[in-house]
This record gives sequence, structure tokens and C-alpha cells, in this order.
Amino acid sequence: ELYCDVVRQHTHYARTTSMSTPSTILLTDLLSLSPLELQAKLNGIYEHSPWVAESAFPDETVVQSLKSLQDVFRVMKKAVGGASLDRKITLLKEHPDLCKRAAVDMEGLTASSREEQAKAKLGQLTEEEYSFFTKTNDEYRSKFGFPFILAVRNATKQTVLQAIKARVKNTYEREFAASLAQVHKIAWMRLIAMIDLPESNRGFLTCHVLDTAGGCPAANMRIELYRLNDGRPTFIQSYVTNEDGRLCGGPALKGNDFQVGTYQWIFYVGDYFSSTNVDTSGCPFLNEVPIQFGIDDPEAHYHVPLLVSPYGYSTYRGS
Repeated sequence: ELYCDVVRQHTHYARTTSMSTPSTILLTDLLSLSPLELQAKLNGIYEHSPWVAESAFPDETVVQSLKSLQDVFRVMKKAVGGASLDRKITLLKEHPDLCKRAAVDMEGLTASSREEQAKAKLGQLTEEEYSFFTKTNDEYRSKFGFPFILAVRNATKQTVLQAIKARVKNTYEREFAASLAQVHKIAWMRLIAMIDLPESNRGFLTCHVLDTAGGCPAANMRIELYRLNDGRPTFIQSYVTNEDGRLCGGPALKGNDFQVGTYQWIFYVGDYFSSTNVDTSGCPFLNEVPIQFGIDDPEAHYHVPLLVSPYGYSTYRGS
């Protein structure tokens, strides 16, 4: 008989609620604000640039058209896109230099910038790394006339060092576009950090496992889901796939459990193939398959499947 139980162990997973914390605001409350109140609430989303919120939400007509977090971001991004070239360049120049270490260097950074750089541990560069960054950053500023910008909330110092090494070689036009893209990414992450969504607006996570060796769904495969915090895994749930290779009981995460962050599936493919007629090696080439993935949009459907044989696998973001 097909085993379809879903083992739920929420004692290991701190479940969030729909109530906003003091630093956040519910989306429904945000969208009930007047244009002036909304401008004031979101004036720090783009670094030292309150004009973005002012341009994005000029009147009640625009505010009343907003239904989602993506709507709010889309309107703000459009306001930047419609700005003059000089204003866009000024927006880039409002961003601080990364990898600040001395306390005096931290002056002028917004609270958001301090938090973002701290998360990436950019104050912990070695002398050699700091020297390389400083030299390359000076070269970058001299070439482009604005600071090196990178969304670092979920990055590491290695991400920063590799990115500046590559991007300093860009043409002005290509780097200007890349920098604006990073500005929008920073704004998006700030927006989702300050706005709490009602359950009805939240997305969900699904999975599907296909046995490419057998040409069929992978039924009865055990899967575990973890959330990663600073690389440390927190167990969420264990599942066993049904006859269609999908999770019993619907989405793995939904409602208030569906949060932005880094997650990891662990697929116990060795156990699965031992129950099939497919030949495998004595020491399985693939025993446990971990897939680490990020959820960036709390309103979206994330489908993270596995296509697997005893000797290879692939995944993608599906729908």
C-alpha cells in the first residue's frame, strides 16, 4: 500500500503569524494609507531618495490601483525608469561604498545599509581582501563616477569581491544598467522586509519527482525540507511522494509558513532506487540529493522539482 503520510514536526520550525512586528506593516494597512502617508512610509526604500516614492504615488488613483506587493514595487520601479538620466546618476551616487570597516567610515549609512552590510559580514575582510577591494573600488569609481553597488543582504564577502573584479571591466553603458538593476534589487528586498502579507496574498511551494531512468513518477520517495539560517538548517517537514511523484496533502509551504528565505530539499534517492528494478552500484553514486534554493517573492508560486536517475539529476524553477 502506498505510504502517503506527511510527518509534521513544527516543534523544530518556528512558525510565523500574520501579525506584523513593530518594524513591519501589513500590506492591507499600507494600501489604506493616503498618498502622502504612503510616500512617507516608503521614502527609504530607495537609498536617500524620497523622490521615488513621491513620484510613484502622486494621488489616490494610483494608490487605489495597488493590490499586491508586486504592484507597489512595480510602480516605484517605473518611477525610477521614467526619471531623467541626471536623476538616475544621482540615485546611484546616493549609495554608500561597501566593505566599510572603521567606525568613522560608517557615518552616513542608513540603518538599512548597515544591516545589509552586516548580514554579508563585510566588516570581516582580511587585510589582503580589504586591500584588494579598496584598490579595485578606487579604480571602479574613477572609471564610472559612482560607487560599486551590489545587493548584499543575501550575499557573502566572496560574492562582493568576485562581482567587483568582473564588473570593473564593463563598459559604462553596461555597468550603468547593472548598477540600476542592483538598486532595484536592494529596494525589493527592503520592501519585502518591511511589509507583512495577509495569508490570502502569500504564495506556495510545491515539488514533483520524476524517475528519468524508469520514465515514470518517483512514487514513495522520502523527502525532507529545511530552512537555512546563516547556513544552519532548521527541519521543517518530512514527506513521502504519492503515485504521481508529488507531495501528499498539497503544497509543502503555504499561507503564513511561506516566507522569503533560503531552503533545502533532501531527496533520499538511494532508498528509492533500491526499491525499483533499476541497476545501481554497490556504493550508490547518488544516495541523498540536496537542492538548495531561495524564495525571493512571498506572493509567488515556487515549484522546485527533481528529475533523477541513479547517476544524474537536474532541477529548475517551474510553475
